[in-house]
Amino acid sequence: MEGLQIGPDSSLAAGQQFHLVASSLAQLLETATREFARDREAAKASLVTASHILQAEIERCSGANGSTEGGLAAWQVARVRAYVDSNLHRTIHIRDLSAVARRSKAHFSRKFKLAVGESPHAYVVKRRLERACHLMMTNEASLSEIALSVGFSDQAHLCRLFRRAFGQSPARWRRERGIHGEASRTSAGENIP
Repeated sequence: MEGLQIGPDSSLAAGQQFHLVASSLAQLLETATREFARDREAAKASLVTASHILQAEIERCSGANGSTEGGLAAWQVARVRAYVDSNLHRTIHIRDLSAVARRSKAHFSRKFKLAVGESPHAYVVKRRLERACHLMMTNEASLSEIALSVGFSDQAHLCRLFRRAFGQSPARWRRERGIHGEASRTSAGENIP
């Protein structure tokens, strides 16, 4: 991997990880506060996401010196999670993740599933869907723009996986929360390609 190498003893990496987590939590809590009176479902979604992030950080910190139940060491899981979150916009290969964790591809895949409870691919898809939900709640970008920005090949790819995970289309999910995205931009007179 090019760039910053984050190891288990790197205080700079720990500071960056804390900043990333704290920033994400602050944004989600601000969104929940802002949306509470207008849209309780959007506020609830922000709070649920913030709770998941906080729980992951607690798990990461509690196991920081050892390995997690026969899986990867906590520092390896933290590095992989940070890498995934900062690279959602592009294709993420198993070889990239295994390099970040400094393990062979086969060993990494097996140990990641033990540590996290799901395959690396399932984890990446879940994070992409979570980021898409956050973007749908916090800005009015079109679904196709959101799909591309979180690493899906197109809007149909996002819709298919979103429907599988949440039981409804992203457009319906967004409408139910009073967030209009494409429709509100179109009514404002903007041309959408």
